[in-house]
Amino acid sequence: MIEVIVGVLVLLGGFFAFIAALGVIRMPDTLTRMHASTKAGTLASILIMSAATLHFFTVSVSARATLIILFMMLTAPLSAHMLGRSAVRNYNKD
Repeated sequence: MIEVIVGVLVLLGGFFAFIAALGVIRMPDTLTRMHASTKAGTLASILIMSAATLHFFTVSVSARATLIILFMMLTAPLSAHMLGRSAVRNYNKD
């Protein structure tokens, strides 16, 4: 049963990673591209790290996956905000 859950989590993570890549290609401007890649990419990494935690099911892997998830949730929105801020400032220069 765990194998099925792990497989579903990995497939969902791959799907959201694909959606993030598709959003980067298809969105019209920098801010919407960053929004698509940040939100879907973070969700994809969370799902894949959760699958790794369930698959290996050791304290070491669980701790590392939890730290990776926390790091992604803290840094991805912050970096997207800073990049978006820089893009808006450079776009609005006259």
